[in-house]
Amino acid sequence: METVINPSRDRWSALTERSGIDTAKIRGKVSDILSDIASRGDAAVYDYVEKFQGVRLASLAVTEEEFAEAEKSLDASLKEAIKAAGENIAKFHASQKAPVKKVETAPGVVCWQKSVPIEKVGLYVPGGTAPLFSTVLMLAIPARIAGCSKIVICSPCNAEGQVNPATLYAARIAGVTDFYKLGGVQAIGAMAYGTESVPRVYKIFGPGNQYVMEAKQQVSISGVAIDMPAGPSEVEVLADSSADPEFVASDFLSQSEHGADSQSVLVTTDAALAEKVKAAIEEQLKQLPRREIVEKALRNSRVVVFDNIDDAIDFTNEYAPEHLIISCRDYAAVGERIINAGSVFLGPYSPESAGDYASGTNHTLPTSGYAKGYNGVNLDSFIRKITFQEISRSGLGRIGETIEIMAANEFLDAHKNAVSIRLKNK
Repeated sequence: METVINPSRDRWSALTERSGIDTAKIRGKVSDILSDIASRGDAAVYDYVEKFQGVRLASLAVTEEEFAEAEKSLDASLKEAIKAAGENIAKFHASQKAPVKKVETAPGVVCWQKSVPIEKVGLYVPGGTAPLFSTVLMLAIPARIAGCSKIVICSPCNAEGQVNPATLYAARIAGVTDFYKLGGVQAIGAMAYGTESVPRVYKIFGPGNQYVMEAKQQVSISGVAIDMPAGPSEVEVLADSSADPEFVASDFLSQSEHGADSQSVLVTTDAALAEKVKAAIEEQLKQLPRREIVEKALRNSRVVVFDNIDDAIDFTNEYAPEHLIISCRDYAAVGERIINAGSVFLGPYSPESAGDYASGTNHTLPTSGYAKGYNGVNLDSFIRKITFQEISRSGLGRIGETIEIMAANEFLDAHKNAVSIRLKNK
C-alpha cells in the first residue's frame, strides 16, 4: 500500500485515480447479449442464465412457495435484523417527501411542482461473491414509499436455481413479489427491453460488476433511465491525531472486502497515525475469511499525509469519495467544508458499515469521482417532477409584454402570437 507525503497539487489528479476498468474489452460482448435479448426475449434469457449462472431454469420468476421457504429457513435473529434495518431505511426516506408549494410568481400567475412516482422500476441486486440482501431494502423501500406501481427485482440464482433466502426475505419485507432469478447482463437486458416473463421498466437501479455497469450504460441510451454511472466501491478516511488507528484499520478492511477492485484511502495530518493504521491493518487482516480479496484491494489503496487540514480537505473534495469517514477532533466543522462525497460519516462511532445496513441512509452511491455531479439514491430517484401553471387573463396581461418581446427577439413569431391573440380576444 502506497504512502505519499505532502504531494504537490499537480500530483493530486493522479493520486485520485481509481483502479481502471477497460470497458472497451467488454463493450462488444455486452452489446451482443443485449441485442440478442431484445430480439429473442425469454429464449435468449434462458440461454444466458444457463451459460453464466449454470442452471437451466423451468421458470424465471420466484414463486410464492420459494418466498415462504426462504422465510422459514432464516434464523430469527437475521429476520429481526432485516426488519429493524428496513424500519430505519423507511423512516429516513419517508422524511424526504416534500409538500406541494404553489407560488404566485406575479399577480394572477400561479406555478407549482408535483411529484409523481416512476410507474415501473427495475432493481438489480448482486449475488456474486456476497449476497447483498441489504441492497433490496435500500432500493425497494424508497420505491414503495415513492408509490411506484411496478417494482421488479432481479438477482442471480445459484447452480441449483435458488436465490439467497435473505435476499428473498428482504424483498418480502419491502413488499415486492415480482422477483426474477437473473444476474448480469441478462438481467439488465430483460428489464430494459421486456420479455415474455419479465416486464419492461422505465428506470433501472442497483450496483453490479463491470458487465452490469456497462449494460446499464448501454441501455440508458435507448430509452431506459438508470440511477447513476458507477464503478468499484471506495472509502476515504479523513483523520487527524485524535483518530483511533484500530477504528481506521477496520474501516479500510470493511471496504476492501467488497471486491478486489475496491479502494480505501487514508488522508491524514498525522504521519504517526498512518504507521499505526498500517500495523493495525496487518493484524486485523489475519482474522478475515475474505483475506485474499482484501489483499488485492489493498494494492489499489493508499495513504496520503498532509501538513495541514486545509490541504487534506481540498484533496478530499478533489477525490470525491463514495464514502467519507471523518475522524477528527472537530469532525462537525470539517464536515461542513465537504462539498464532494456520496455519503459522510462523522466521528469515531460512525463506521461506513452503518450506512451500508441500518442507520437509514442509502448505500447506493456515486463512485469513481461521480460524487462531483451525482448524489446517491434517495426518494427523489424514484420520482418525476411535473411543473404546472395556472394563469388568469389579468396574469397573462402582466407578463404578456415580456413574453412578446422575448419571443420576437428570438424570431419565434408564433410564440408571440400565442400571447397576443389571447390578450386581444376579450
